[in-house]
Amino acid sequence: MKQFILCGMLLFLLSSCKEKLDPASLNNTKWELTELPGLTLPASAKATLNFADSLKVSGKSFCNSYGGQAEIADNKITVKNVFGTRMFCQETDAAERSYLHALNQVNGAKVKENKLFLLNGDKTLLVFTKTN
Repeated sequence: MKQFILCGMLLFLLSSCKEKLDPASLNNTKWELTELPGLTLPASAKATLNFADSLKVSGKSFCNSYGGQAEIADNKITVKNVFGTRMFCQETDAAERSYLHALNQVNGAKVKENKLFLLNGDKTLLVFTKTN
């Protein structure tokens, strides 16, 4: 019985150590996409993600500019109301569509060593490196 209680307390302690996503840590930060798993990033253009006050987001999706609103609740992040310009750039079109699709699937994030990992559950969708 003591072993079960000890295991329960250990699980509780480990789950309470889980990293919390602090909205203030993202405000006024700029990030550059370094990985979009399953896709080779175009060499001719970059994708960026900028968080302003109140978690307003903006950036470049390789060819076009975009914006929207991030929301953090219950240690989960979502990006909503994404809008963007609509120029067509043939060489970055596939990457741009994949990037925006992934951005709309985000429901979690973690920050580790100047890297921002945007997740869907346990799956990494996008990896950014901090630029400021």
